[in-house]
Amino acid sequence: MKRRHMLGALAASALLPGTARAQAEAQAALGPMNLLVAGPDGGLTSRWGSALALAMANAFPGTPNIVAEPVGGLDGVTGANRLDALMVPDGRSAAILPGAALIAYLIGDSRVHFDPTHWTPLLTGCKSGVLMLRAPNGTVPTLNTLQKMAPLRIGAAQPQSDDLAALLALARLGISTAPVFGLHSSEDKTRAFIAGTVDSVFICGEGVPEDLTPLTASGAVPAFCIGAPGPDGTAGPDPLFPGLALPTALGPAVSPFLESAYEAAAAAARLDFLLVLPRLSDPGAVAQWRSAAQDAAATPALSAAAQASSITLQPSSVLTIALAALSIVPAEQPDLLGFLAKNYGWQPG
Repeated sequence: MKRRHMLGALAASALLPGTARAQAEAQAALGPMNLLVAGPDGGLTSRWGSALALAMANAFPGTPNIVAEPVGGLDGVTGANRLDALMVPDGRSAAILPGAALIAYLIGDSRVHFDPTHWTPLLTGCKSGVLMLRAPNGTVPTLNTLQKMAPLRIGAAQPQSDDLAALLALARLGISTAPVFGLHSSEDKTRAFIAGTVDSVFICGEGVPEDLTPLTASGAVPAFCIGAPGPDGTAGPDPLFPGLALPTALGPAVSPFLESAYEAAAAAARLDFLLVLPRLSDPGAVAQWRSAAQDAAATPALSAAAQASSITLQPSSVLTIALAALSIVPAEQPDLLGFLAKNYGWQPG
């Protein structure tokens, strides 16, 4: 730690009472804390990481500098690998990752060498996902509507994306699809819908309400949403789309496998970012980080950023249940990979 930084921290600690001053001096002596950011500098996860690092620092004794360190690409796989392989559970290092890393884990990306079910949850940012449909006469879509449109032409990026939740939601209902892959952004999907090359698109991410506007203007209607986690972590109505049904409300699952596969994919797709500690972190450090994360989420700046992005900040309990949904992977991943290969000709990279 640079001498001037240590002196600044120690000078500030002189104003604190005895116990707090001792904690602050200890923090200053240890130097800055670390936040591993699974994603490139300037990306969405990086921007959330920088904001959280700044907001959380005030909740630790001595207000230490929390250094956000971007690592790897947008899908977060490289950063997640580093979290599992190299991050020491010393209580001074946390990580923030995009939900895309969980999709990569779920479908067996060959680069994945991490297990998110072992991470210690702190905070998460939840996003919306809505399937938009070219329904006859603009009517409210039902299971019967979807069945009559099968095979449904759905615009998607690839199975290894948030679109997996929509593909499995439809498969769960027994709706056959004819995906048009390669549409990686909301703009790509909207253009394809307007051009008539697809009849449905799944819009998921930050700013979903704004992204639906041009689709609605072009005659698309919402068929279902993947919902939002409630206080107990289970999926319920999305507060941004309160009257929109979940796919589980449209009809029963055609198989137990597709039920659990959909739930896992939806749990991953709902997460815009997740803030975690490595496994085996000390309970005292976990409590301190969770308190800091909750304090940060309540700050006006972070609350305003979340609202502007149509993101809901949720506590560790919600993230715990979301990660638990991925526990199907060891037993059911082979079936899922077989399903993706058979129906979409897809193999994990």
